Amino acid sequence: MGLGSRPESWNPLVAEMMVQDFPASLAWWTGMLGFVPLFQRPGQKLAMLQHPDGAQVMIYERDGDWETGAMEVPFGRGAVFQVFVADVAGAHAVFEAAGHGFYVALRETWRDWGDCLGGQREFLVQDPDGYLVKVAEHIGIRPL
Repeated sequence: MGLGSRPESWNPLVAEMMVQDFPASLAWWTGMLGFVPLFQRPGQKLAMLQHPDGAQVMIYERDGDWETGAMEVPFGRGAVFQVFVADVAGAHAVFEAAGHGFYVALRETWRDWGDCLGGQREFLVQDPDGYLVKVAEHIGIRPL
């Protein structure tokens, strides 16, 4: 989609994240994680981004609106944005090659889903504003 276009579909939940430096954040989300802009508002520092595997986020430079409290890095305290990808090892390699630090290194984890265990490979990183991002790949289910 081009500048000013609307996405063909919106996910039922889209995180909208305030950022301090729009160009730096846009470069991080597109360069490091592989998101592509669905649209940008002309003359505004705002972009709707989508990952090839379907995740969507919106980033926009802070302008004083909608700030419910003091804004200081790291932004998003208490929130973790999970992005499911088809190839977590490939995504991890991009961060490793760039020398980007990991909040949690690549790992395999199995979590209790009630009637079974759900598995995923995952790593956690922080974006330029300190938002915590979990990049994960489903690896299956198994009995409790």
